[in-house]
Amino acid sequence: MSFVIMTRPDRAAVWKRVITAGLPEETVEIWPDVADPEAVEFLAAWTMPDDLITLYPNLKVLFSVGAGVDQLDLSRVPAGVQVVRMIEPGLTEGMVSYARYAVTTIHRGMLRYIAQQRTATWKAWPYPPASEVTVGVMGLGELGLPVAQDLLGAGYACRGWARSRREVDGIETFAGEGELDAFLSETTILICLLPLTPATAGILSASLFDRLPDGAGLVHCGRGGQLVTADLIAALDRGRIGAAVIDVTEPEPLPPESALWSHPNVLITPHIASMTQAETSARSLVDNIARYRSGRAMRGAIDLTVGY
Repeated sequence: MSFVIMTRPDRAAVWKRVITAGLPEETVEIWPDVADPEAVEFLAAWTMPDDLITLYPNLKVLFSVGAGVDQLDLSRVPAGVQVVRMIEPGLTEGMVSYARYAVTTIHRGMLRYIAQQRTATWKAWPYPPASEVTVGVMGLGELGLPVAQDLLGAGYACRGWARSRREVDGIETFAGEGELDAFLSETTILICLLPLTPATAGILSASLFDRLPDGAGLVHCGRGGQLVTADLIAALDRGRIGAAVIDVTEPEPLPPESALWSHPNVLITPHIASMTQAETSARSLVDNIARYRSGRAMRGAIDLTVGY
């Protein structure tokens, strides 16, 4: 039985080396060089081949090479195939450091200083202590929870919102639609780390922005399809949103004509908040394959009925 890797060549080479060393009984192949398609039980890929079940009729597990699975058409996943998203320390560390950077950028008004530099303007602006800034994290999963805990440790007041109840020491938590208004009403910097599902598509819209305090900041690291760009531009123009750091857009790359590029209160990064690290992600795959072989639950396995 074999494990097939479909990813960029440099990462594939590392994964093959680490998986082969960790699980010498497994045959590891790099797509498209697959000796026996019927022997393939595991596939690691970003997108799913159109003819997946025909190509690999005995596939047991489809591993996403990223933290999300929204790029996969889950309706076409064959019955009996498990889908597993990537969970590894490098992804978490990257997101934590990016979120801290983005929150600091908004809290300390760094976009204003970038604009001042272009006009050779030397002017200082006051800013509140971190303890007076309430950061609200939407999504308290494998990435959102460590982000909230890190920001709490940095001195910010933190709160979190998720679809289901989570109890976290030191962090005020809210759950479900019924508590969304209360969560938003005192959130001065909002971080979106929700998975993209039918329920979260377009959630960052005028309706949500109007429930935040005037001048609130937005950090968007979830998925591009969650943001209604026109609503964000309008909210920025009227001061409802004071500043935004945007890492994910719809579509990607962000078209040159998008108003986000030139807005003075927006910082755009090209979907780099967190990246899968080759060595640590390979070790995560080794652990999950060993779990599967021994009948244990794999880390990151998703529920196909809800999409995460």
